[in-house]
This record gives sequence, structure tokens and C-alpha cells, in this order.
Amino acid sequence: MPRFLPETLAEFRAIFSTRPVWMALAREDIGDQHRRTWLGPLWLLVNYLIFAGTFIYVFQGAGAKAGNYTAYVCLGLLTWFYMTEAITLSVSLFVREESFIKGTKLPLTTYVMRLGMQSVIRSGYALAGCLAILWLNGVTPSPAWAWSGLGVLLILWVTPAAITVFAFLGAFFPDSQFIVANLMRIGLFLTPVLWTPETATGIRHLFYYWDPFTYFLEIVRVPILAGSVPIHAFVVCLVTGLALWLVALLLLGRYRRHIVFVI
Repeated sequence: MPRFLPETLAEFRAIFSTRPVWMALAREDIGDQHRRTWLGPLWLLVNYLIFAGTFIYVFQGAGAKAGNYTAYVCLGLLTWFYMTEAITLSVSLFVREESFIKGTKLPLTTYVMRLGMQSVIRSGYALAGCLAILWLNGVTPSPAWAWSGLGVLLILWVTPAAITVFAFLGAFFPDSQFIVANLMRIGLFLTPVLWTPETATGIRHLFYYWDPFTYFLEIVRVPILAGSVPIHAFVVCLVTGLALWLVALLLLGRYRRHIVFVI
């Protein structure tokens, strides 16, 4: 067993003991971002509805073979926006938290969970809009939705590991924040968020099968829209999550003491 593994596991166990801290900080961040606005955090709901409505109107032709293209896009955007925000913001996480990291003895996982909780809160407002759109388009709950809920839990489980990996990447390679941000912007059009696999041709056809984000979209979207269980997608997401957690544990164990010297 690596010498740093017990300390690393203790770092992640600290997530539970510091929960009041990172939950309070996350709520405070959301409140501060919308202070003095008329709608407050409800802007998160409005922004989602505007984006979803715009993309559905503009890209309607891309989903000509989708049974309910509006629901397809709404669920895709909900999942994609959550993953995009968590990843792009995580690259500069340790740099943004420099004063806390250098001035307190809080575990690094506190800042990881702070960002993760922020993303969950924002997505909660978007989820309300998504459910409303699904209801208006005749998509009603069924037992298969439980699998979609399991998919959401799987994504939430992977999130801290992904944030940790990209946070270390951004700390040691500052240019990566621009690379990752641009890749995620391009990924919106290469990942089946706005288009369906039946309409995929060329490079998009390849990305449908080789892009791991595809499978994270499917574990949320397929049970709701098709009423079936995407077993293959669940397996891919589980393997991806385990790989991310392994890398996160290794990075945290080897380099957590060095972060203060590189940010």
C-alpha cells in the first residue's frame, strides 16, 4: 500500500466532517453572485429556459428523427451544463481559493466539494425548468425514471473526482484552463446534446461512440425518453468514474502538499 494512501483517504473522509463549511460557502457564493438583482438565483432558471428555447428553435432540424426533440434537448442541456460548469470552473479552482488554502488548514476536498455543491445548486434551478418543459411536452413519470435518478447519482459520485483531477491540472499547467474551456465549447456540438445518433455523420458519428460524455448523457436521458435501461452506458460511466477516482486519489496523495507552492 502506498504510504500516502491512508492520508489521502482521510482527506476524502474529511468531506463529511467539513460538510457544514462547504455547504455554507456554496450557498453564500450563489447568493453573492445574484445579490441586488430582482430575481436573485431565479436567474439560473431563466438562463436555462432561454438557452433551451434558443437551441431547440435553432437546431430543430438536427433532431428530425427524434420522437420528442424538445425533451431530448432539454435533458441533454441539463446534464451537459452541469458537467461543463463543474469541469471548466475546476481548472482554476485552487488558484481562486489561494487565500483560503494559504490562510487556513482546511482539507483541499473542502474546496472541491464547495464547487461541486455550487454546481448542484445551479442545476437544481435548471432541473425545475427542465421538468416543466417535459410536462408541457407530455413526458410523464414512469418506473424507468428511477434509472435516470440512478444515473444522476452516478454523475454526482464522479463529480468530486473529476473536479480534483482538473483542479490539479490547472494548478500545475495554468494554460489548461483555456484549453479545457475551448474543448468544452466545441464539445457541445460534437457530443449528442443537440443532435441524435440517427442524424450523425462523419466525425460526429465517431464521437458518439468514443466520447465519454455521450454515455453520461444517456444514463440520464434514455430511461426517461425511451423507458429502457442503457446498461452499456452505465458500465462505461462506472469504469470512467473509477478511473477518475483512482487518478484523484493519486494526485491528492502525491501533490496536495505542493499546491501551496505552485498557486
